[in-house]
Amino acid sequence: MAATRAISRQSLPEAIADDLRERILNGELAEGELIRQEALAEEYDVSRMPVREALKRLDAEGLVQLTTNRGTTVMLHSLAEIAEIFDLRIMLEVDLFRRSIPQMTATEFAVCEDLLAQMEQSFGDGDVARWGALNHDYHTALYAAADRQLTNELLRRIGIQSDRYIRIHLSVMHQRGPAQAEHRQLLDFAHAGKIDEACALLRDHIGRSKSQLLDLISTARNRNPS
Repeated sequence: MAATRAISRQSLPEAIADDLRERILNGELAEGELIRQEALAEEYDVSRMPVREALKRLDAEGLVQLTTNRGTTVMLHSLAEIAEIFDLRIMLEVDLFRRSIPQMTATEFAVCEDLLAQMEQSFGDGDVARWGALNHDYHTALYAAADRQLTNELLRRIGIQSDRYIRIHLSVMHQRGPAQAEHRQLLDFAHAGKIDEACALLRDHIGRSKSQLLDLISTARNRNPS
C-alpha cells in the first residue's frame, strides 16, 4: 500500500475506522478488495489490535466483511442487495418526509433554502464532491421536523452503505440539472403543504437514482467480471 498515513492518536480504532470508511466510500478501496491487517498496521504505524477493532466497526456498518480464516474484504453487494438498500431508503425517507411536512416551521424552511442555494452554487461551480455532501444534508433537513430518532438512526446506517453508490452515480452524472430541479420542487411542495405530491416526487427521485445506478454497476461488472 501507500506511504505511512498520519492519524490522530486519540481513539486509534475510531480514527482508523473513519479513514478506512472514507477510502471505501470514495472508491480508493474497491468492492471485493482484500484488506490485510498487517499491511494496514504498517501503513498507519500502529499495532494490529486497533486495526482489528476498526475493521470490526466497519463490519458492523456493512462496509467490510470479516470471514474466519479468510481475512477481510470490502463488501461486495449483489445487484439485488443494492436495489434493496435503495428500496429501504424509499420506505424510510418517504415516511419521514410525510411526517415532517406538517411540522415544518419557518426555521426548517430557512435551513432547506440555504442548503438548496449552496447546492445550486456548487452545481454552477461543477463541484461534484460538495454537491454530493450538500445533497445528503438537504435531504436530512427535509426530514428533520419529523423528530423520529429511531428511524433516523436506521436511515443513517443504510445511508453509510448507499453513500459509495451515490458517489459513483454523482461521478458520472453529467446532467444534474433535472435532479436539482426536483430538489427545488420537493421544497415547494412541502411549503405548499402538498404532502402526497411531495412524497410521490421523493419516491420517484430516489427510485430514478436506483435504476440508473443498477444499470451503471451492472454494465461495469459485465465489462470487468471478477
